[in-house]
Amino acid sequence: MMKKLFSSLVLATGIIAIAPPFNSWAQSNSTPGLTIFSGVKRENILDYHLDFGGQAGEWDRYRLRIPPNKLPASVTQFHVKYPDYYKGKFDTDRIEVRIDGEPQPVNDITWNKEKHLVSISLEDPLEPEQQVALVFSNVKNPRFPGTFYFNAQVDVANDVAIRRYVGTWIIDIQ
Repeated sequence: MMKKLFSSLVLATGIIAIAPPFNSWAQSNSTPGLTIFSGVKRENILDYHLDFGGQAGEWDRYRLRIPPNKLPASVTQFHVKYPDYYKGKFDTDRIEVRIDGEPQPVNDITWNKEKHLVSISLEDPLEPEQQVALVFSNVKNPRFPGTFYFNAQVDVANDVAIRRYVGTWIIDIQ
């Protein structure tokens, strides 16, 4: 009886000992993980990558991806709305719109801190159904960890002046 108990204890300890490396790997922010109760429909959750691990208070690069099926029309402007409790800092001189890794020409990038909004105006409308990455370099992550919902909206060429919701990046800062 004691031998079985001891064997079970050794096995359980071994499992617990190897669990942290797997947990650390799962939280690497290379892509969003499994989100069950986010309040965002699964089809609206967008992919992202934090190049330097998403550590609180550290410098980072955000690669906010938008898949082709989310851009059915020509886009003239991107808007990234973030929550008021996100206290990070953006460098508007280091924000790019990329298609297949190639930077696209932009007219203007504005950061409205009061409205918690970054707007990126393009020189020429982007063709529909292209893989787009909004690359925010030189970002100072918030000092305190948390989960932050960044909403993607677009303005469409030759459309009424209503922003279209594209999806949400659920960004985890550790």
